[in-house]
Amino acid sequence: MLEDDGIQITDSPDDQGPEAPYQTYNFSPGSNGIVCVADTFDQGAGLCCHGLQNADKGSSVDDRSGAEELGIGATKYRLRTMKWGITPSWSKKKGASVPKAINCRDDSLRTHGGMWQGMKNRKRCVVVAQGFFEWLNVSTKEKIPHFVKRKDGRLMCFAGLWDSIGNEDTGDKTYTYAIITTNSNKQLRFLHHRMPVILDTGSKELQEWLHPSRRRWTDDLQSLLKPYRGDLDIYPVSKDVGKVGRSSPSFIKPLNDKGREHDIARFFS
Repeated sequence: MLEDDGIQITDSPDDQGPEAPYQTYNFSPGSNGIVCVADTFDQGAGLCCHGLQNADKGSSVDDRSGAEELGIGATKYRLRTMKWGITPSWSKKKGASVPKAINCRDDSLRTHGGMWQGMKNRKRCVVVAQGFFEWLNVSTKEKIPHFVKRKDGRLMCFAGLWDSIGNEDTGDKTYTYAIITTNSNKQLRFLHHRMPVILDTGSKELQEWLHPSRRRWTDDLQSLLKPYRGDLDIYPVSKDVGKVGRSSPSFIKPLNDKGREHDIARFFS
């Protein structure tokens, strides 16, 4: 589906093996997810494949002139599996006891410094999914899970940041990611005050976010992190989605009328 929207994919992970994406209707932190990165990925989203590999880390590159020189449409992309939940690269060992952030607030990227500094400059990605779950707080004891997807049925592409950590014993690298969130749009506000940053598949905004010539954080990149303007389909689903380890196609289907009436009756009983 990504290639149908002009995203040139040069490589994708195998469906089997330890690096295979976790296929489930109930995705949880720590699982292998699918992310899209520029084809220069291992050098960071900001390292351009045309002469910038050897640039000094401290040098200043004109991001916009680089984008114009290469042309946004010239960029090629790779799909990779990464674990959901950032393990910062400054962690000394794989599996070290460090906080794993599954989300990153957009406003935390406005200022210089902090744990996201290196990632926002060079390690930007797009996380690919059918949609996401959010729980509506009906009362202190009652929550209703909702599934959120695009109205047109296309894949959702969340703006994200990635990082990697090497195992000192084996030399292997573990790649992890976090999803960037922003204020909810009007459609989703009844459900939660935050939502993932959703970039339209094949859009100029998505390609700018991933473009390898952008090696430093700018106001232009920050401006891409905004509430989604397209139409969303939001509906309640089975509470079974809250059971860890369970997966079923029914988790992303609307509750049937009978089930919905039963739940509504419970709310007001």
